Amino acid sequence: MIPASHREFALELARASGEFIRPYFARTDLAVELKADRTIVTAADRGAEKLMREMINRRFPDHGILGEEFGPERLDAEWVWVLDPVDGTISFAAGVPLFGTLIALQHRGEPVLGIIHQPVLGELVVGDGAQTTCNGRPVRCASTARVEDALVMTTGLNHIKQHRNLPAFLALADRARMFRMCGDCYGYLMVATGRADVMADPIMTPWDVAALIPVLRGAGGSITDWHGGSPVGASSIVCAATPELHAAVITALNPKVSDPKSEA
Repeated sequence: MIPASHREFALELARASGEFIRPYFARTDLAVELKADRTIVTAADRGAEKLMREMINRRFPDHGILGEEFGPERLDAEWVWVLDPVDGTISFAAGVPLFGTLIALQHRGEPVLGIIHQPVLGELVVGDGAQTTCNGRPVRCASTARVEDALVMTTGLNHIKQHRNLPAFLALADRARMFRMCGDCYGYLMVATGRADVMADPIMTPWDVAALIPVLRGAGGSITDWHGGSPVGASSIVCAATPELHAAVITALNPKVSDPKSEA
């Protein structure tokens, strides 16, 4: 059971970070820095996370925090907030609204509350594993059960080429009714709200993943790692609108390799 105070505070974090981030969007003078891991960062990323950390430490000083920009605090705490202030910084910096803020609350290591907030488009998606809402109204994943009827999405193909089986993914995309490149957490928001059917990313971090789990489960979707394992702490994610569709996608992404000895 999530205390009402924690749930209400999560919404405060989303609104405050959104107010901070919004003025930076589509600015032609936005400075973009390259981090040591070769990803990019802006003043919006750092400032929004700093703001949320300050709010958490004031309201819940015994809670832990894990964020993309400033590392861990008190990860052994019963309650831990997981923050990605701008998920999709490449899109954000280019003035493309395929980004969002991810906020998760974990209880003893299990994500129990997740938020995907798109502050420019005004979409606030909240899930607790049992129900998911968008701007306060319940939402559900689509009822799509076949790959051939599905809109399949991913953030990009380069990472699939580097980390997974790209030919298998392209074969899946070719079977699908439609395939689109849709960035980062916004693709998961689309699946949770019934506007897309499959979203897959081959390489993820803890702050990318935690919020997605209660959001997708609350909307009736299926979410695992690339091989069908637990999404908690996973380094990849595949979500789908229905269990049937998810099973078909996982099978397609992980084709069995025949043993030459067995064919001899």
